[in-house]
Amino acid sequence: MPMQPDFLTVGEPLRRAMTTPEPFVSAAEAAKFLSISRRHLLQLARRGLKGAYALGSAGQRKTYIFRLSELAATVAGGVRK
Repeated sequence: MPMQPDFLTVGEPLRRAMTTPEPFVSAAEAAKFLSISRRHLLQLARRGLKGAYALGSAGQRKTYIFRLSELAATVAGGVRK
């Protein structure tokens, strides 16, 4: 049987990383990551910033959580939801 090249072999740490979902972060952490104020980040989130997820139902004050990878991609590409 032919051997697989090394670049096709996935080690256990990488396999685990590929199956572990990225955690959500708070508005404060996301704002620090983007080097903007928390208030400005929340304004962007209310306008539909990709990577921002609202918690709570209609009529309630919403809490937002964020995924840093999606925020980074949004900033890099200038993309909105």
